[in-house]
Amino acid sequence: MDATVGALAASLGGEVIGDSDRTVGNALALAKAGPDCITFLADEVKTRELSDADAAAIFVSRTRVEELSDDLRARHTFIVVDDALDSFIDTLRKFRSDRPRSRIGISPRAVVAESATLGEGVNVFPGAFIGEDVVVGSGCDIHPGAYIGDGTKLGNNVTIHPNAVVYCDVTIGNRVIIHAGAVIGADGFGYRFRGGRFEKIPQLGTVEIHDDVEIGANTTIDRGMIGPTIVAEGTKLDNLVMIAHNCEIGKHNAFASQVGIAGSSTTGDYVRAGGQVGIGDHLNIGTGASLAASSGHHKDVPAGETWAGAPARRIDETIKIMMTLNKLPEMRSTVKTLQKQVKELTTELEKLSSDQSAAA
Repeated sequence: MDATVGALAASLGGEVIGDSDRTVGNALALAKAGPDCITFLADEVKTRELSDADAAAIFVSRTRVEELSDDLRARHTFIVVDDALDSFIDTLRKFRSDRPRSRIGISPRAVVAESATLGEGVNVFPGAFIGEDVVVGSGCDIHPGAYIGDGTKLGNNVTIHPNAVVYCDVTIGNRVIIHAGAVIGADGFGYRFRGGRFEKIPQLGTVEIHDDVEIGANTTIDRGMIGPTIVAEGTKLDNLVMIAHNCEIGKHNAFASQVGIAGSSTTGDYVRAGGQVGIGDHLNIGTGASLAASSGHHKDVPAGETWAGAPARRIDETIKIMMTLNKLPEMRSTVKTLQKQVKELTTELEKLSSDQSAAA
């Protein structure tokens, strides 16, 4: 679709600074946007980076309008809105709509147990497997190669992408998305060492995935040993995340790729973890805590704090350590100079002491 800058602004409750008659035919990021594109000024982007922009129009948040110089206002067309990113996303949807949902029903090439119960409007694609006593809510999509184990319960509008595996007796809430290759409910890594060998501890718990959770591709969530491993409402897990047995993940957490959480650890609500964060077993990460990428945690993290480093500490302590490490070459040189001076002074003192003894 094509639209004028003025029409887009009117549809979003924005005001135009510049040419409202320019035509917009696409939406792209600032660095990629051409003369027919709409883009946005992200919160982290400095206004000086707009000097080379070539977009038809640029969304800018009301809180940043005063940062725009007269030169920028003269060179570019802006649409002033409450939130630049929100308006850009709304506009992006106008230009790039999602593919419509398929309505194939139950494929004859899928395997669905007779004891399974499927709600209205469910799609089960070729090659999918649904085991005994499974309950699938309405509006679910079970894609090719997906496996749903016996006794598992899915809420409404759940999407299981290709080749995802959900083991037996798992509970999944409403509007959950499980991406390709994810494994939910595999045995936890539990063993006892007896008689010179590892003896498996039975993993007889389950997994509970609450409403509006999204689980990335090739992410794994192990079942509990006794009770459930829990991922609470609204939490988002990136690709290649590992949640071990008996963990309880709070509401609206966000974990980037390659986060690993060892067994029986818990998090509060609104916890954020950057890529490659490692969390030891039996720890608690408090509500609102932030864990910097590649940090390694062996202690509880209090609510609201930001920790970084390996081993992880409060970020202010980690910054001090990093600043000190950066000065090590200079400090090493200083120490060598001091050692030389001390040696010279010691020699002089010994000579003076010897001279005084001889004079006496």
